[in-house]
Amino acid sequence: MRFNSNTNAFKSAVDIVSHASSPGGMTPILENILISVQYKKVVLTANNLEMAIEYNLDKDVDIQSEGNFTVSSRFITSFLSLITEDRLTVGLVGDGSFEFVTPSSNTKVKGLDASKFPVIPGFQANEPLRIPANSLKKSIERTIFSTAEGNIRPTLAGICLQLREDGIVFASTDSFRLSEYILKGKIDHPPVSIIIPSKTAIELSRILPETGDVELFASENQLMVVFGNIKVYSRLLNGHFPDYRNFFPKGHSTKGVVLRTDLVQALKQMNLITKENKYNTRLAFRAETGIEIFTGDTEIGAGRITIPASIEGEDATIGLNATYLLDVLSVIKDDHVSIDFETPLSPIMVQSIPAEDSKQSYKHIIMPLKI
Repeated sequence: MRFNSNTNAFKSAVDIVSHASSPGGMTPILENILISVQYKKVVLTANNLEMAIEYNLDKDVDIQSEGNFTVSSRFITSFLSLITEDRLTVGLVGDGSFEFVTPSSNTKVKGLDASKFPVIPGFQANEPLRIPANSLKKSIERTIFSTAEGNIRPTLAGICLQLREDGIVFASTDSFRLSEYILKGKIDHPPVSIIIPSKTAIELSRILPETGDVELFASENQLMVVFGNIKVYSRLLNGHFPDYRNFFPKGHSTKGVVLRTDLVQALKQMNLITKENKYNTRLAFRAETGIEIFTGDTEIGAGRITIPASIEGEDATIGLNATYLLDVLSVIKDDHVSIDFETPLSPIMVQSIPAEDSKQSYKHIIMPLKI
């Protein structure tokens, strides 16, 4: 096998599929990238048995002979980052090694036979669910931080994707907090309810483009995501995601609307004090003064900050883990956020305040701490 390619195009393909390799694992072949040279294209594949990524390189590539081989993902990623020439020739040489040739260099590296590389399970494609790539990326970013550790609650170790009457719904929870992001609009597609593993969702958010559409094909236990020349395969989590909708409060007795950047700055300042107290922070909602953020006495000291806010309803004080609040504030991009609750021991609702014609809806709840 042998081919010549634009270096940057080949480098981009390697960078993307390497997200599914498994460096440092117990099975050496899972650390490698399969390079399959075919009639008119070069197909690169990485597979860690939980997720696989396949990239079709079919432009600016000159096929000289067909064949298959695997090479270390770690090596080839590092090697290509140091190549400055525009063209690169890659070929299999007689002693079971790979050869990388540029106008100024010739490098040989050992690999593993392609027959040992795990085959991607067959996938029966059905009608795809089409989503703008940027929308899927945002949906993952706004829910991934609320997922649970897989060894604690396996069915919560991912993002639940459902089709509902109000649109495509993404939800996640670790029992202490809950996120829901909705892409509004009527969807002409059969019902779907799947749980995408956290690791797959994270890698998708890293490689999804900012433009174009994504096609999602879901079977009983497998997902295929297709965009451009890329296919991502992943297992799905088994089990049923909890019906969480009743957890969201139906009303509130206290509500505050605050500038997001003011709240983030104040919480970060308080975290310097509350670090030794597991970030236990109190927020007092006062109609006359706004939101007062303060701590109890810690080994470091104590602190108190008041920020402007519009307060509705009763004055009240709540306690929460400030890192949870900072997590959700970091994925909200709107200037203002609202925080509301029924009692100091009720779930605390955090919502963005988007434009009235927004096609997205986002809300998040955090369980309070006793004060």
